[in-house]
Amino acid sequence: MAADTESNPSRERRDQRLAARITRSDKELLDQAVVLEGTDITEFVARSVRAEAERVVREHETMALTARDSYAFVSALLEDAEPNEKLQAAARDYRARTGRP
Repeated sequence: MAADTESNPSRERRDQRLAARITRSDKELLDQAVVLEGTDITEFVARSVRAEAERVVREHETMALTARDSYAFVSALLEDAEPNEKLQAAARDYRARTGRP
């Protein structure tokens, strides 16, 4: 059932409250949108807030690269470069602190 509610949040039990103070004009706009959508204000706000929250999270979890940046990134990953002295020192320090080879 958990996987079902993750893919379909509208089936999840709503037991959390959210309160917000808004302007009269915002409330009138919400009321108009609710009537046009044929839903109630709770459903409309929950759906709208979730959609915006998902957009914000997706925006912050995604990085868009230009073709040039993408090429530079992949090239750096594929390059068979030797570790510099600073990286070698960090590896030695890590081994000394953890006792790992």
